[in-house]
Amino acid sequence: MNKLERFNELKNFDKQYNFQYIAGIDEAGRGPLAGPVVAAAAILPLDCDIVGIDDSKKLSEPKRNILFDEIMKNAVSVGLGMCDEKIIDEINILQATFWAMKRAVDALNITPGCLLIDGNKIIPGNISGDGFPTQISIVKGDSKSLSIAAAGIIAKVTRDRIMKNYGKDYPNYSFAKHKGYPTKAHYEEITRSGTCDIHRKSFLLRWKLKIANGEK
Repeated sequence: MNKLERFNELKNFDKQYNFQYIAGIDEAGRGPLAGPVVAAAAILPLDCDIVGIDDSKKLSEPKRNILFDEIMKNAVSVGLGMCDEKIIDEINILQATFWAMKRAVDALNITPGCLLIDGNKIIPGNISGDGFPTQISIVKGDSKSLSIAAAGIIAKVTRDRIMKNYGKDYPNYSFAKHKGYPTKAHYEEITRSGTCDIHRKSFLLRWKLKIANGEK
């Protein structure tokens, strides 16, 4: 399948829902040991022609950056929301993700008729007043829906840039490389330097408990 065929496959998936404004919702940063979780909502025009949009995990960083600019330039509306590590520790990562998603939807300047949400859960509660949109959760939605894939690119690039900036503030950690994810290098940095202000204490507590129990 070439890029155009893949683009049309993703685009046709969204067309089946028959709404003028569909917002794809995706997040980046549920798994890392440090930094925020970032959610994005993206409403693409019906005649969107940004060939190359796909699951952000399948794209190189340079390609994601190019697509980020194209999506931000051509989207009907884009909303961003995030929750930092302190809120994550306070309310847990799932609830923080929902909060970030709600913020992203609220940041849109157009109320969509439908939300396509990556994953197997919808955002709890009334998210947009009395006229809140229909929510549809789609497992592996970032590989099926054009709108979700676009939102995933926005969320991923935004979070990566935040973590690169944190790398300048906290030079003992290679945040520009591992983005706070639990890589071997990151664990070694924590062992050597301890934690810093942006580490998720609840995540690291689970890691320490695993070590205490002899788990890897």
